[in-house]
Amino acid sequence: MMSKTARLAVDIGGTFTDLVLALPDRSLSTKVLTTPEAPERAVLDGTATILAQAGIAASDLALVIHGTTLATNALIERKGAKTALVTTEGFRDSLEMAYEHRFEQYDLYMERPEPLVPRPLRFEVPERIAADGEVLLAMEESSLDRIGAAAKAEGVEALAICFLHAYQNDVHERRAREILSRYLPAEVIAISSEVCPEIREYERTSTTVANAYVLPLMESYLQRLEDGLKALGSTCPLLLIMSSGGITTIETARRFPIRLVESGPAGGAILAQILAAENGIPRALAFDMGGTTAKITLIDDMKPQQARHFEIARAARFVKGSGIPVRIPVIDMVEIGAGGGSIARVDGLGRITVGPDSAGSMPGPACYGRGGTMPTVTDADLVLSWIDPALFAGGFISLDPAASVTACTNAVATPLAMTAETAALGITEIVTETMANAARVHAVENGKETAGRTMIAFGGAAPLHAARMAAKLGMDRVLVPVGAGVGSAHGFLGAPMGYEVVRTRLVSLNAFDAALVNDLYDAMRIEAEAVVRLGAPDATMQEVRTGFMRYRGQGHEVAVTLPDGPYADGDGTTAFRTAFEATYHALYGRIIPKLEIEVLTWTLSLTEAKPLPARIPDAPPAAAPPPAGTRRIIDPGTGGPVDAAIYNRATLLPGARISGPAVIVEAETSTLVPDGFTAGPNAAGHLLIERIA
Repeated sequence: MMSKTARLAVDIGGTFTDLVLALPDRSLSTKVLTTPEAPERAVLDGTATILAQAGIAASDLALVIHGTTLATNALIERKGAKTALVTTEGFRDSLEMAYEHRFEQYDLYMERPEPLVPRPLRFEVPERIAADGEVLLAMEESSLDRIGAAAKAEGVEALAICFLHAYQNDVHERRAREILSRYLPAEVIAISSEVCPEIREYERTSTTVANAYVLPLMESYLQRLEDGLKALGSTCPLLLIMSSGGITTIETARRFPIRLVESGPAGGAILAQILAAENGIPRALAFDMGGTTAKITLIDDMKPQQARHFEIARAARFVKGSGIPVRIPVIDMVEIGAGGGSIARVDGLGRITVGPDSAGSMPGPACYGRGGTMPTVTDADLVLSWIDPALFAGGFISLDPAASVTACTNAVATPLAMTAETAALGITEIVTETMANAARVHAVENGKETAGRTMIAFGGAAPLHAARMAAKLGMDRVLVPVGAGVGSAHGFLGAPMGYEVVRTRLVSLNAFDAALVNDLYDAMRIEAEAVVRLGAPDATMQEVRTGFMRYRGQGHEVAVTLPDGPYADGDGTTAFRTAFEATYHALYGRIIPKLEIEVLTWTLSLTEAKPLPARIPDAPPAAAPPPAGTRRIIDPGTGGPVDAAIYNRATLLPGARISGPAVIVEAETSTLVPDGFTAGPNAAGHLLIERIA
């Protein structure tokens, strides 16, 4: 038996479940189809398969790191628990009133997303906490017994408690949970002062409700997964990656499953951060395209952008306010329904549209032969001969090109009186432009631009579309890493243990109270360290402090990185003001002299210190091997047929360069090098695709 040094990373996507096994001397990877009805089954089957390939037992695993979109999908598909809300008297409708505005002002047929909790299950309690935390009205405890009995009679499975200003004083929420736990298990009751102790009533309520909505589902899933891994013989810890890119314990994940939203894509952003450092890329754009969605993240100075606000299940693509808002630490990214399984069709105006709905793993694209009849992006790629049907997913799935031709013909080519190849090219061009437009919008919203960046492309479908998308965005370089097809899972293995704590306390820099701020951060450090030490008991910790600051009178704040503490009273008018003005000027091009500055919300992020890798040297030039053959493909730039050289990625030595048109094949994906581009591995084996000037 080998010593316990093997680490397993598992990423559940909408179509595929990716697994990467890291051993001391090598790493292995595999993809299996996701099993939506029981997601743990694909994880356990894939684990057994990859362990057998490595010739080791489950008992040899030192660590399992897992990322999943299960919570996200439950919220999107409305397949969570029957949830009730308990709130302050007079505020039961805040969940439905939301921001009190129309996200599409001129759309007469606009429909808001339905609240996760229907009005009959939103209960009110006479109580009131003031904005400074003072108890204005003691809680009427007898009403909670009536609510508990009513919730139980209605078959409620989870419960959210959100009282006004509980972020300042949680005494009523904790007492309410104590009473209501007589009627429902305490583990399915979420209170806002723990889930989201921040100002702004609607977002705090929405986040707490979303957390409660997925609590029973995630608890059940994580328990089944734990039991399944133990049945295989594993005794190692099971850790979960969060939307912030940090890793946490299964105990924390069970209490706050809402923090697992976007956990899989966060792994991809961590991978891109590591690659940016390794390859000396100061400005990057991470492009992760899988079977169901595409994710885009901006990375500057080897740091992915962070945010504390995220919207799930937007009713209108790219339109803020049309989804379910949650306030959690999250890597700031844009995610759209544009993946290999995204379904193409012709709309009422005779236009080709792609997504956001996906064929998923069942029935999957038409070429899978599992019952799908609608054309998908994968079908279009196959019609254009960008994919070898015998080598797709390492030969795990044998594709049927005739089924793809039939699907593209019936759904797109015939209605538009064109050939199947032209229809397929239209599908790929539309999905690529959709992704490029999402990247442009995301960059503009953050005061940045895409031109001049290096794209880091990973996920099973990204390397096929990356060069064309880069050209649309004004980028000349694309990096396709080793193991790109399972990129997010690779990222899991590089993620640190971490946790973020947040508190709302209004502090004016004109009356800066250093003692209050120091006490606040001391308490936040204790809370964060208690979580992080569970998974990294002896690690060196790295702390980052952020203040959400504004000019007095403004309705919203900007995130400002704060200096390390402890603070003295003079810091409020020096270092804090300097940091705020630099951030504000970078965003808006100006500052407002002499206006009072406030800090509203404070965060502390504590992570295990994991230094980024050093810059790798350039590889000396090497000769390119002869191609393994040629294949007629449709070039995405010219739209015409060309004879593309076919290369096996394993035969390309670092420093070798080939010219497009070419297709580079490997187990989990293929990379398309269009005409006008060159490509070849760098010293670390990552493919660098460059546009010819």
